Amino acid sequence: MKAWELEKLGGALRLTDRPIPEARPGSVVVRMEASSLMSYMKSYVDGKLPIYHAPNKPFIPGGNGVGIVHAVGPDVWHLKPGQRVIVSSHMVAQENVSEPGQFLLGVTALGAVAEIMQRDWSDGTLAEYALLPATTVTPIEGLDDRDAANLATSMRYIVPYGGLLRGHLAAGETLVVSGATGAYGTAAVLLGLAMGAGRVVAVGRNGDALDAIASAGGVRVATVQATGDIAIDTARIREAAGGGADLAFDIVGAATSSNMTMAALRSLRREGRLVLMGSMTAPLPISYMELMFNGWEITGNFMYPRNAYRRLFDLVRSGQLELDAIRAITLPLRELPQGMQMATEAGSFECVVMLHSTEQTGA
Repeated sequence: MKAWELEKLGGALRLTDRPIPEARPGSVVVRMEASSLMSYMKSYVDGKLPIYHAPNKPFIPGGNGVGIVHAVGPDVWHLKPGQRVIVSSHMVAQENVSEPGQFLLGVTALGAVAEIMQRDWSDGTLAEYALLPATTVTPIEGLDDRDAANLATSMRYIVPYGGLLRGHLAAGETLVVSGATGAYGTAAVLLGLAMGAGRVVAVGRNGDALDAIASAGGVRVATVQATGDIAIDTARIREAAGGGADLAFDIVGAATSSNMTMAALRSLRREGRLVLMGSMTAPLPISYMELMFNGWEITGNFMYPRNAYRRLFDLVRSGQLELDAIRAITLPLRELPQGMQMATEAGSFECVVMLHSTEQTGA
């Protein structure tokens, strides 16, 4: 098979020939149809993201995609060859312990147990066939009319979906999305609508991107262009929210200032909830008395539960979530370097997808 092999983060990336992997206990081999690229894939490959930890040997990167089960190993009872599946990068150890290890397949590991797991499962999805833990794939049912590229864009939704589930977003509530103009933030706005939010306030710095979100979201979406001034932004968000929000979802990427996050927190009604799922590097200066008096709940969240893809596809099958809102820009697998550059430049309503099969490609 053809596979992209990365020497190390910042090392050489080469298209190589490898044998098709054989299934081992607890695994499946998936014939990959399509893989979606992270917007920061090029920076990751170039070694410009120092917090990421890769295997200590050449490996196949890539953590998401769509494919057909080719073979199953021992101790796999439900998945069958020929099934179409969605691949998740998020793997959680299955031992019955209080804090099971977890890592992102084909991407990164954080912590001693996670690094051991990564050594056991070092390869990801940017190959014609992928050897994967059975727990990272979910059968796709009732969506036979969707092509692989369209299904692969679900990667954009699954990450913020975990945060909205953790925040217990309920139908009719008002949701604030802080960092709404980023790739995952835009998807969070669309998900909030699909989950029944009565109003979604999209907060970001890019005015043109906010206009596009408002156009796509319709009458239940209001936008606030952040100024960086906490008091001004708080007042504008609260006004757009009709007096205050029930849930704020913060997915600001690589921020060096906490001002936007603090404005989202202070836009909450009493006993409101804030879910943190971004990658801010600055401290969050929270007042003990302010937090206590308002009864606010602040929750950190990493990724999503194992059943999240099944629940996400329930929203798609019911018509509540339309995957077509985020457009797949497709390229053949052999053009991965070009795809990584395109992913860097893509807008929040675009997702670069590498096609592993002979499907027609194009923008």
